[in-house]
Amino acid sequence: MMLKVLVPTEVLLERQVASLTAEGQSGSFCLRPRHIDYVAPLVPGLLYFVEEQGGAEGFVAIDQGVLVKYGSQVTVSVRNAVFGSRLEDLLNIVDERFGVMGDQQRMVRSAMTRLEADFLRRFMELR
Repeated sequence: MMLKVLVPTEVLLERQVASLTAEGQSGSFCLRPRHIDYVAPLVPGLLYFVEEQGGAEGFVAIDQGVLVKYGSQVTVSVRNAVFGSRLEDLLNIVDERFGVMGDQQRMVRSAMTRLEADFLRRFMELR
């Protein structure tokens, strides 16, 4: 199967794989080449795949997204993803990258809360 992992800015990964394991909203599942066509919403977690040539294992840490298997094509579209061939290295990269994103998201939420409070205060003053 041809696996493509897409993020908004690029094609992160394109590999021929013998199997793919992912986690959807209803639990984990495994796709093999002769599996029926399939669509699944994905939850944040890991995609695990085995390459067709040589049997090398690979991992992709993903944010929520969607997986579509059509024929021999498997396309995964997610907001954020990190590829790694070793799980230990991937864990460090994910902690680093998503930790920074968490800080940024907290700052944005805080700014939005202040804007909403200011809007409500001004709206009440109009009365």
